Amino acid sequence: MDLYLVRHAIAFDFDTSHWPDDSQRPLTPEGQKRFGRAARGLRSLVPSVELVLSSPWVRAWQTAELLESEAGWPRPVACEALGSGRAPADVLQALQPFATYSAIALVGHEPILHELASYLLTADTDAQIEMKKGSVAYLEVGDGLRPGAGRLHWLLPPKVLRALAP
Repeated sequence: MDLYLVRHAIAFDFDTSHWPDDSQRPLTPEGQKRFGRAARGLRSLVPSVELVLSSPWVRAWQTAELLESEAGWPRPVACEALGSGRAPADVLQALQPFATYSAIALVGHEPILHELASYLLTADTDAQIEMKKGSVAYLEVGDGLRPGAGRLHWLLPPKVLRALAP
């Protein structure tokens, strides 16, 4: 299976006076604009996926919607396991019903995304993998979505993705 790990785009800073519930914090207008261009660049590398699972948190969901509108990827499906504070094992459990799919995108947050990448690559969560906001990692995972079965093909920051946009 090809897995694309997408960190949400640039969001407003944490501010309890505006968003008492951090799950409601949205992308900034600039974050939307920049990631829209990055999504168009991503489309040149990955024309399609079968499924987009997203954290239901607003900033991740908005990022997933930009993948739909700008990259032409499928409409996102909410996945609670991608919410902030979850463990990589929770995400792997949530992926099990889709184990026969060939290409899935996961849209979420840090630190869960770099921990998931580490878990899939090394069977541990300690690898230091930097995923900037709006970056995408492509992992190939074989043998039933198990820890240590992954191979990293690339990890691209949004600046590179934007440069690929038509």
